[in-house]
Amino acid sequence: MKLLSATALLACLLSASASPAPGAHSATGRKGMVVSVSAPASEAGAAVMRKGGNAVDASVAVAFALAVTWPEAGNVGGGGFMLVHPGKKGEPVVIDYRETAPAAATRDMFAKDRRPSSYKLVGVPGTVAGLALAHQKFGKLPWKDLVMPAVKLAEEGFVLDAALARGLNQVVATSKEFPELRRALGKDGGRGAWKAGDRLVQRDLGRTLRLIAERGPDAFYKGHIADQFVAEMKAGGGLVTKADLAGYNAKVRKPIHGTFRGHDVYAPPPPSSGGVALIEMLNVLENFDLKKSGRYSATTLHRMTETMRRAYCDRALYLGDPDFVKIPAHLTSRDYAKKLAQGINAKKATQSDLLAKEKGIALTEGDSTTHFSVVDAGGMAVSNTYTLEHSYGGRIVVRGAGFLLNNEMGDFNPRPGATTRTGQIGTLPNQVAPGKRMLSSMTPVVVTRDGKVVLVTGSPGGRTIINTVLCVVLNVLEFAMPLREAVDAPRLHHAWFPDRLQVEPALAKEHAAALASLQAMGHRLARRPVRQGDAHSIVVDATGAYRGEADRRRSGAAVGN
Repeated sequence: MKLLSATALLACLLSASASPAPGAHSATGRKGMVVSVSAPASEAGAAVMRKGGNAVDASVAVAFALAVTWPEAGNVGGGGFMLVHPGKKGEPVVIDYRETAPAAATRDMFAKDRRPSSYKLVGVPGTVAGLALAHQKFGKLPWKDLVMPAVKLAEEGFVLDAALARGLNQVVATSKEFPELRRALGKDGGRGAWKAGDRLVQRDLGRTLRLIAERGPDAFYKGHIADQFVAEMKAGGGLVTKADLAGYNAKVRKPIHGTFRGHDVYAPPPPSSGGVALIEMLNVLENFDLKKSGRYSATTLHRMTETMRRAYCDRALYLGDPDFVKIPAHLTSRDYAKKLAQGINAKKATQSDLLAKEKGIALTEGDSTTHFSVVDAGGMAVSNTYTLEHSYGGRIVVRGAGFLLNNEMGDFNPRPGATTRTGQIGTLPNQVAPGKRMLSSMTPVVVTRDGKVVLVTGSPGGRTIINTVLCVVLNVLEFAMPLREAVDAPRLHHAWFPDRLQVEPALAKEHAAALASLQAMGHRLARRPVRQGDAHSIVVDATGAYRGEADRRRSGAAVGN
């Protein structure tokens, strides 16, 4: 990664700037709110609430609809985390439906095979089981009623917008070795090019979703769909077996809980790293008066960057599947955060190599997720993030079933013991093991005050997810920004390794002097893509009104009741 001077960085970032995607990005309501990356999916969720469903019912409908209308990340062949806050009726919980490694997986499988096939990267999917578990615990409407909107979208089709048409054309054009993807998602089998206003029909996917609607999750894990899945694995040399599918279980977990400026913050526990890292960072930053320093002052940006650096180092050293590794309790303690805050030099950047040395980590040489937020008339809130890992997963569409498979096995540390300055992590907690859940950065968040929901947020973006969520939470809670401004505001990201600070184009354009000061402190600046994250969020104001804001960095729609 080339490091740039502040002037050169600004020029590069400005040249890469892009206009936000069009869409119904803002909405208000008092009886419900859904914000997602897809207008048809948001409408599906809002319609469920108009029929008497609650936020979990709506979320099930949104998630299945996204499998149809946002195929690069919406899925039935992936996994994720759903944080449910029932309001004053009960304690918040996390539904962990992260994928697991198949029984045939081995610790060194990726060390020996540096370029594994997409088939070897498929983990056992958790989405269908997770949505079913959430519905079992909290749902009001019949399961079938929640899946059928997605069936209709698949069988009858939906109208493409310009952003999705471009995305489909790009993936089809670059997937010559994946003929089933081209057949399922390409116009005329990949011979034509989609344009805005075209209708995408997915009949195979419609049949799969109809089976799930009528027969429940067993159709996916034990029935005809499982047979199709396993046949695809055998054809490509994948590891997932029917026994792996039948043995998958989603889990109910207790959220990571912290406080910040009088608010309660709930986020997912391991195997997501998001909750631990977010609460650790908020605890550190509460030691400073960021508001007094100013949101985009060099002082605030320096403190945020140093905090990110330390939290991501701890993420690498300690976090993994809690069924396989013990997670230290001190990471989210205020005493530990105070110690970290005291270790931040106010005038000088810490070198990430030094943190590695302090932690005893030996160094060796050498995005596509989606989030949606839902609140219902009774105050129940759902924050859900799920993924296929890369855009369109491993690009494997199960023949005859129409759904994409994940490539989540790539989220394990590939080479045990090999942690590099380029960002490859090889620490023990996230090494491959049969049945193990791979570490995730997904960070669906619900923030409350006095037991009432005030903010629901989250984001896609791989390892940038946690820092994107941190930016939004700070913008709302520390800097009192209106939600539209909080979501639009430019973001930054530091992940310990590579030791570089990445900033969005708007930050470079509007705060070039602050970035120059950061460089003088020793921070290494590097160009990053045009956008960081896609934070579809909801706030509930003091009057009880809901405000939904879709992130204008991509497609998105807020729909209120």
